[in-house]
Amino acid sequence: MNRCSAVLLALLLALVLAPAPALAQAGSDPAPLVFRDRAEEQRFHALVAELRCVMCQNQSLADSDAQIAHDLRREVLGLMREGRSDAEIEQFLVARYGEFVLYRPRVESRTWLLWFGPLLLVLAGGLVVWRVVRRHAGREPLPDDDGQEW
Repeated sequence: MNRCSAVLLALLLALVLAPAPALAQAGSDPAPLVFRDRAEEQRFHALVAELRCVMCQNQSLADSDAQIAHDLRREVLGLMREGRSDAEIEQFLVARYGEFVLYRPRVESRTWLLWFGPLLLVLAGGLVVWRVVRRHAGREPLPDDDGQEW
């Protein structure tokens, strides 16, 4: 087998095996969470909806079926039952997983670009449009069509 054939075979094998992780099944929660009362359940659901799954990255902790999400939901419920406030639970998770775990990062010096970057881009775009329009407004108008065809 020549070198070109070996490379093509390796590429084909990589393409065939690439979707293999997609076949993995989501983790199932062996024992569903049991809440003491309706207030605890509502607080729990509000809290996990504001937290991001650290594995899925684009799903809330409430929406994710990843095994770590099941574990974190149990951890959140346990912390709630210890008497911790929502802010303390969020701080616990931020200390453990970083600011990424929050769907709405705090406004601090490290996150200014995240919060105010889109506004700066819109302002910069508006400034560019204003300068282009102003530059073209000062030019002489184009001469009338002289009827000549190109």
